[in-house]
This record gives sequence, structure tokens and C-alpha cells, in this order.
Amino acid sequence: MESRTQNRLPFHRLAVFPVLLAQCVVLLLAALALWQWHGVVAGYSGLCGGLIAWLPNLYFAHKAFRFSGARAAQAIVRSFYAGEAGKLILTAAFFALTFVGVKPLAPLAVFGVFMLTQSVSWFAPLLMRTRLSRP
Repeated sequence: MESRTQNRLPFHRLAVFPVLLAQCVVLLLAALALWQWHGVVAGYSGLCGGLIAWLPNLYFAHKAFRFSGARAAQAIVRSFYAGEAGKLILTAAFFALTFVGVKPLAPLAVFGVFMLTQSVSWFAPLLMRTRLSRP
């Protein structure tokens, strides 16, 4: 039986890397704006909300997009499922840790920056370098 080596892409070469970078910039700018206009509590609450969205997305990108090529099709499918499951678990755990461990907290800032950071992925096709071609 022949041992196959699966193609692993470096993290910075992933097609989803520009989306993750844009999410990071958006969460930092939103947290900075909240800190500037609504105070320190809103600033770090917004930062927590942005990180709750960004860190699980980073994990998903690492798990789901690390393989390429037709020979790695089964590994790609497995890694997508594992990445999505891990992303959901991490998101729930980070929300729980934030609301239990961070006092004082501005919940509107947490949820607002969380949703803002997640909305960056709506524009993913505009941010990705590789264009998908139609059959």
C-alpha cells in the first residue's frame, strides 16, 4: 500500500486569508471607535465581541482550508466538518467565558462588534484572490 502525502498549504497562502485579515482590521477599528466615543468598558467589550467572532473563524480556516488537490478530497470534507464543529464550540465557550469572567461588560458592544466582524464574511468573494470559475 502506498503512503500518500496530502498537500498542506501555508496559512498565509490560504484563499481565505484576506477575509481573516479584513475581519481583524474591522474588529480592531470598531473596538478603537467604541473606546474613543463610549469609554474603556465599551472598548474592551467590543474587542471581546470581535475576538469571539474572529478566533473561531481563524480555527475554522486553519482546519478547513489546509488541504488542496483532488487526492485530498476526503481529508478536505473531514476537515470542514471538524472545523465547523470546533468553530461552534469555541464560539459558545468564548461567549460563556466573556459573560462570566469579564466584569464590567457592555453587552451591546459585545454583540455589535461580534455581528460586525461576522458580516465581513458576506463580502468574502470580493476579498478572495482566487476567483471561482463557472463550469
